[in-house]
Amino acid sequence: MLSVMSDKTFLALAAALGYGVATILIKHVSYGFALLPLVLLVAVLAGTVVSEVLLLKQVELGLAYIAIIATESLLVLGYSFAIGEGLSRQELAGAVFVLFGVALVSF
Repeated sequence: MLSVMSDKTFLALAAALGYGVATILIKHVSYGFALLPLVLLVAVLAGTVVSEVLLLKQVELGLAYIAIIATESLLVLGYSFAIGEGLSRQELAGAVFVLFGVALVSF
């Protein structure tokens, strides 16, 4: 378990997935107050913060941010399409540019 908590890739993915799941839960809470999604949101954010803190002990902020934001963006965009809230062509082009820029500065 300790080796997993020190794996940079795992921690970056955990943080990104945590932020993505938190965004999805926020969307559900926005439909109307519900206690379960709100409790889940708090728990997910707490785990996400722990993952990011452990990651930032090993990786520079810029690199961590790029990895997290790229993964979270893909997750949230995928969910957006799944619930029927797709993007316009202009928004999709903008998302592609953002993801391309993230990839460009990552390598």
